[in-house]
Amino acid sequence: MTHLRKAAAALAVLMLTTVPALADLTLLMVEQRGCAYCRMWDNEIAPIYPKTAEGKVAPLRRMDLNAAQPADVTLNSRPAFTPTFVLLRDGVEIDRLEGYPGEDFFWGLLARMLETEPEWAAHTGG
Repeated sequence: MTHLRKAAAALAVLMLTTVPALADLTLLMVEQRGCAYCRMWDNEIAPIYPKTAEGKVAPLRRMDLNAAQPADVTLNSRPAFTPTFVLLRDGVEIDRLEGYPGEDFFWGLLARMLETEPEWAAHTGG
């Protein structure tokens, strides 16, 4: 019986190491000091974002508009407005939302950005 358990454990390890991992999704928030819409997002969304399905699938990362772009981030173009929300896969831009349209619209627009991503489908069962 112990040989069977050892073989099952070895098979499980082999399966886990040969299945390709999904790439990391991140939601990059580009902001700047004095941005009223950034502050509004911070008040309305930031406290709950990490607790939501969206926050679990695409954790938030922040970047100051005036700071140098991080070396591990590749954007299609430099953001011009704040806030700008950029969906990243392994640090590479795949979609973007410019501005904060308010809480009621933000969630729907973010869901639209995520809807084709396999992590979102796996997390939401869709």
